[in-house]
Amino acid sequence: MIELRNAVKIFEKGTAIEHTALNRLSLHVEKGEFVTILGSNGAGKSTLFNAICGTFLLDSGRVLLDGNDITYMPEHKRSAMIGRVFQDPMKGTAPHMTIEENLSLAYSRRHAKPLSFAPSRRQTALFRERLAEFGMGLEDRMKTKVGLLSGGQRQAVTLLMCTIVPPKLLLLDEHTAALDPATADKVMAITRKAVEDDHLTTLMITHNMASALSTGTRTIMMDEGNILLDLSGEEREHTSVDDLLKLYAGSKHRAFDNDRMMLQ
Repeated sequence: MIELRNAVKIFEKGTAIEHTALNRLSLHVEKGEFVTILGSNGAGKSTLFNAICGTFLLDSGRVLLDGNDITYMPEHKRSAMIGRVFQDPMKGTAPHMTIEENLSLAYSRRHAKPLSFAPSRRQTALFRERLAEFGMGLEDRMKTKVGLLSGGQRQAVTLLMCTIVPPKLLLLDEHTAALDPATADKVMAITRKAVEDDHLTTLMITHNMASALSTGTRTIMMDEGNILLDLSGEEREHTSVDDLLKLYAGSKHRAFDNDRMMLQ
C-alpha cells in the first residue's frame, strides 16, 4: 500500500547545522494496517509524513502508494489520495467557513469535482448522519463556523473531512496531543471507528507508549531518521511499556556499537 525505499532527507545541507532527518529509511505498510509511530522529538516522524504527503521532495529514495510511484507527484495531487489530521486543531479546516461548507469542500475535492461550498440535499443528509455518530451534537451545528468550535470538535470535523470519502492512506499527526484527556479519549474512539468501518490504511504518530501498543496492528519506533524497532503480532501483543523501553535502550546501544565498529 504505502512504501518508502531508502528515503533520505537532509535539511540545511552543506551548512554547520546540517541535519539528516531521514536516513535511508525503508518502510512497507500493507493495505488495512494501522501503524502507530513512536520516537523522541527530532526522530523524523513528522518528516516521514511530510515526505509521504509531498510537502518536499526527497534528496534520494522513492515513495510508492498503492503500487504507484508518487515520488515526484505534487502535494495537491497526493492530497486527493491521502488524508492528514494535524496536532493543531485549526489546521486542515477553514475556520471562517461553516461545518457544512468545510465538509462540502472536502467531499467535492475527494471526488475530483469542481470545488463546491453548497452541498446537495443528499450530501447534507450524509454529513448529518456521519456527524451524529460522533455523539457531540455537531449534526445540529452544521451552520456554525468551525473557528467557534472547541478543539475536540474541530478535530472530529477534520477527521470526518479526511474520511468522508475514504482515502487510500490516513495520516494522524499527534492529532489528540493538544486535547484534554477526556476529549482525547473521545477523539481516539471516533478515530478507531472511522478506521475500522472503512478498513483504512493508517499511520499514527503518538508520544503515548501505552496507546501506541494498544492501538492498531503494528508499532514502530523511530530514531535519528530511521526505524529502530518494528513490532507486530504476538511480539507486540506481549510487549509492555517497560519492555518497549528496554528494547529501545538495547537497540540504541547496538546501533552505537555498530557505528563505533565502523569507525575503527
